[in-house]
Amino acid sequence: MLFLVNGLALQAQLKTAQLSGRIIDQDDKPIPAVTITVLGKKQAVQSNDSGYFQLTVPANRAFALVFSHAGFSTLQRNFLLNAGENEFVPIRMLPGKTELEEVTVTDERSRRESGLVTINPKQAINIPSPGGGIESLIKVFVGSNNELTSNYNVRGGSYDENLIYINDFEIFRPYLVRNGQQEGLSFINPEMTRSVQFYNGGFQARYGDKLSSVLDIQYKKPKEHGGSAYIGLLEQGLQLEGSGKKKPFTYLIGVRNRNNRNLLSSQETKGNYVPSSADLQGLFTWKFSEKWSAEFFGNLSRTRFELEPAFSQPSTSVFSPFFTSNIGLDIYFEGREKDRYSTSMAGLSVTKQVTKNLRLKWLASWFENKEAESIDITGAYLFGERSFDRSRPDFGLIVNPLGAGVFQQYARNQLRISVLNLSHKGTLTRGKHFHQWGISVDRQQVWDRLREFEYQDSAGYSLPYQPGNLSLFKSLRSDANLDIHRVAAYWQDNISLGDSSGTILQLGARINYNDLNKEWLVSPRAGISWKPSRWEKDIIFRASAGIYMQPAFYRELRRYDGSLNTEVKAQKSWQVSGGFDYHFPAFNQVLRLSTEAYFKSLWDVVPYDIDNVRLRYFGENNARAYATGLEARLYGELVKDAESYLSIGFMRTREDIKDDFYYKYTLNEQNQPIDSTLTQNGYLRRPTDRLLTIGMFFQDYLSTNKNIKVYINGLYGSNLPYNIPNSVRYRNALFIDPYIRIDLGFSALLLNSDKSRRRRHAPFREFENIWLSLEVFNLIDRANTISYLLIKDFSNTTYAIPNRLTPRLLNVKLVGRW
Repeated sequence: MLFLVNGLALQAQLKTAQLSGRIIDQDDKPIPAVTITVLGKKQAVQSNDSGYFQLTVPANRAFALVFSHAGFSTLQRNFLLNAGENEFVPIRMLPGKTELEEVTVTDERSRRESGLVTINPKQAINIPSPGGGIESLIKVFVGSNNELTSNYNVRGGSYDENLIYINDFEIFRPYLVRNGQQEGLSFINPEMTRSVQFYNGGFQARYGDKLSSVLDIQYKKPKEHGGSAYIGLLEQGLQLEGSGKKKPFTYLIGVRNRNNRNLLSSQETKGNYVPSSADLQGLFTWKFSEKWSAEFFGNLSRTRFELEPAFSQPSTSVFSPFFTSNIGLDIYFEGREKDRYSTSMAGLSVTKQVTKNLRLKWLASWFENKEAESIDITGAYLFGERSFDRSRPDFGLIVNPLGAGVFQQYARNQLRISVLNLSHKGTLTRGKHFHQWGISVDRQQVWDRLREFEYQDSAGYSLPYQPGNLSLFKSLRSDANLDIHRVAAYWQDNISLGDSSGTILQLGARINYNDLNKEWLVSPRAGISWKPSRWEKDIIFRASAGIYMQPAFYRELRRYDGSLNTEVKAQKSWQVSGGFDYHFPAFNQVLRLSTEAYFKSLWDVVPYDIDNVRLRYFGENNARAYATGLEARLYGELVKDAESYLSIGFMRTREDIKDDFYYKYTLNEQNQPIDSTLTQNGYLRRPTDRLLTIGMFFQDYLSTNKNIKVYINGLYGSNLPYNIPNSVRYRNALFIDPYIRIDLGFSALLLNSDKSRRRRHAPFREFENIWLSLEVFNLIDRANTISYLLIKDFSNTTYAIPNRLTPRLLNVKLVGRW
């Protein structure tokens, strides 16, 4: 036993080495109390009064030591020592800027409020994702099934159930967009963003009337002149900021341009893509006195999408107990799609700090959205069994045709939406109470003109087949002109029932009325958080309950046939949630675990189907639904100053549509019905029902160089139901395969913030830093499915051909800040 113990001790000793040294300044004087850390680790040692230090380091592995001290420039030295080696090194540190000792301020608000996820906006420029931006960070927590859109679904709800605010102004988005590829830039400019608070449920009464989530964005208020610029294969941007001499005036301006040509040209439909989007945003603030200040926010956005498709050759495999086949579809196109989307917004707010505890704010905003879609595309198709034998001359061709036909898609759609809003908000602190209230009035005008039809000809017969008649497969002709007035108000109180580490209670309610259907809505909401003061563990328990209602707007009013139902009521729900937030030590650091379970019961639901990213509502309050699930998120720094997080969610959401029954017929030998059975569907999966979602954002850097970093963005989502349009019997008939995607990014610092070593006339002398990034989208090259194209063969059998998303793609980006 002694021999074994000595052998293990000797083996452990051989895996380490000893490094010692003496730290001196430029005059060869020793520097005491210098902090020495291994790069990426949190443990540190200090030099003694004579400047000496000694520490045990890993052997046979490159590592870096970082030497830091107030009044001296931080120094990094790289080493590689053999096992058992003992090396002495002299370290000379040069005078530098005087830096204050780092102080960490902990805000427990994100831990105490139900459903609140605080996101670091600085990661938006780093996360490798085709869309980029704040929404890509959100998708790590809520999941995704389409990298071409900024849309996200929260706890079983649709994207229309999400609220977005920028500096207290509510933000809207385009409505006619039918494919993720037509989308342009996200409204949110990440380079202008100061803070991001995302509520995935249980949000307070001070936020508006939606069912699922709130994204609360605050833009920067600059304290000095600066800016940033970036250029990449997909997107380019410039951001400028500054303030006056005495800082009564600040400005923040951002310009962006995006072109998805490289991204879309890799899709299955080949052709001439001309997608482009640009926007201009500005935030200007004035401080007239200690009590009065004003803020103006403006946005201009233009998106253009043109497509002249040439051909598409998707394929799928069919497996059944009877046969296995590789089904292919060859489509050759003529025609063009031309879309235009423009958004304009202007908002002005005035704030008065009456006293230290009383704050009043008045807001006025105007939003206008103009959209136009023009589609005239004809296609001829042939589908059947495709040959995948590379040794044969017919490789890639359809060798056993099952069907052929011609189709035509036509659309001339126009939409104009304008929203004028006037509102007031206030806060008052009195003892242990923090009161918040608000009232708003808005006018929403909608002018809509839809002209769509689709013609399908299969084997010489128009579908649906009617002898002697030429029938359209689908036709939509509708006009709408709406003028809606809404009034809303809220009040809430945050009550501290103990000291800062005790119990906090939130009570509030909202009132909403609109003159479209003359419906009054009252939504009480409550939340509570409790931190046990006598527990040694740093844990906070929290819970929330409330009524959430969503008044119908443009999408919910329109039926499948294009007609409007102005009697649609608000969708309603009651929701409860509970969980805890726990800080615990692990892996020589402090990790954070946040969990939450929830249940949502919904009534007066307006069902919908998802066609890519376009929502097609039934236009009737004819369903009940529920959603229940459990979420867990783990935050931490696997290496110092590089935060990573992992999110796991389980969810089930079902809906029961009224009168969704159908008959099953029994046929005789002559194929004539002789009996029937009535079948009720009952509760079925909603279009967003996904049992398991996993999201991960990981970042790291080299052990010897913090300026070379790697980022990994991973998403997994289990299968989704796909509904056959206008079919009761075949609702939930198809499934979209699990969504799996890994995006990888590398970045290198080309220019650091140390300006002392730059030449006087260097072209980039005033830059703080310059980064170069290489991104690999869809690293595993998985062909994820977003929807299906339904094709019938000669025997009237329907085949589902999947529409795929983007394959593997490279992107290069250069970012500079000054």
